[in-house]
Parts: sequence; C-alpha cells; structure tokens
Amino acid sequence: MTTEHYPDPGWSIRRRFGTLADDARVRRTAAALEANGISVLRAADAGEAKRIVVGLIPDGSQVHHGGSQSLETSGIAEEIEKSGRYDPIRPRIRRMDRETQADEIRRLTAAPDVMLGSVHAVTESGSLLAASFSGSQLGPYVTGAGRLILVVGTQKIVSDLEEGLRRINEYVFPLEDARAQAAYGVHSAVNKVLIIHREIVPGRITVVFVDEALGF
Repeated sequence: MTTEHYPDPGWSIRRRFGTLADDARVRRTAAALEANGISVLRAADAGEAKRIVVGLIPDGSQVHHGGSQSLETSGIAEEIEKSGRYDPIRPRIRRMDRETQADEIRRLTAAPDVMLGSVHAVTESGSLLAASFSGSQLGPYVTGAGRLILVVGTQKIVSDLEEGLRRINEYVFPLEDARAQAAYGVHSAVNKVLIIHREIVPGRITVVFVDEALGF
C-alpha cells in the first residue's frame, strides 16, 4: 500500500511557517518595523548576521542573551561569551546558585546594557511576538535592557497577529518541546507571550533579518 495519497499532516505547517519570505515581503515588513520605531538591518546568512551584531555592540558592554537557537547557530552566543570583548552575563549566572542567589540573578539579568535574542514571529504590520516558558528574557525585551538586538530568520514573517500566534502554538512549540526534552528531560510550554507593537526610544530595538532559516 502506498502512502502518496496520505501526506504527512505536519507538512503544510512546516511549509507555511518554515519557508523563507520573498524579498518583497521582507522589504514590506522592514518598512513597517521602521515606521514603528524599530531599526532593521538585513544579512544574507548567519555569518553576515554575526558580523553585523558584533559591530553593533561596543567593547566592554554588559551583554545578556536568552537561550536562542538563532544566536547559537550563528555563533553569536559563543562570540559574546568567549571573545573577551564583552562582559557576558550568562557565564556568571551559570556559576551562581539558583536557590540561594535567585534574587541576585534576577537583578543581574533584568537590565543589561545590551540584550540579544530573537522572536518567534514578525507581522507584516511591524509587530514582534516572543513566547517563553519562564518569561525571564521578556522583561529586558520590553524595557529593561538599554538596547535590544534581535536576530530573526525571515521564515518568521507572518501576515498578522493571529497567524503569529498560530505559528507559535502549531510550529514553534512542538519543536521547542522536543528540544527541551532532549536537552533537559522536561517539557516546554507557551506560558507567556510578549507582543511589541512599537518602540518609543529611538534606536533601542534593532531587528537583523537573516535570509537563512535560523532557529524556530
């Protein structure tokens, strides 16, 4: 018995939410973000994205980043932690006791000079959506960090907020849940969702669009 008439039920979801946007759609979305006070740069691939991001961060800056697959894949996380050019927060946190030093960790991560990360969807009208299990990175995203730099593969561009939430729940969550189980032996969850419609501080948020499917 052949299976050609019974396609993988997840195929259409992967195709819809995992395919890079065409140039016109990227330009349209970038213009909308700029109109909403969010700066946009564009990289052809992960290597160029890394060069752009590193060039945006002054030497000696206190830099924090969330557990982003986009940052890991592009080599940005490693550059921040091991180059010696910056004051990275994550290595410090790893050496701290999460039970006895929880308050210190919370304060340390709340307001870095620069926060690096990604989002899970960007609407064509210029809104950013980020989902989180704990929400630890969302405070710096909103206002805590002096500057926020987001590395975003263009497959994350969606038509509107409804489609963005669907991308999170139907595409991102299953992938992140599988990753969390493999890495930590625990399930993930979409516990908190942040939506940024506009940034009122000039130059505070920069989105680096990458014409490569980075992260989820």
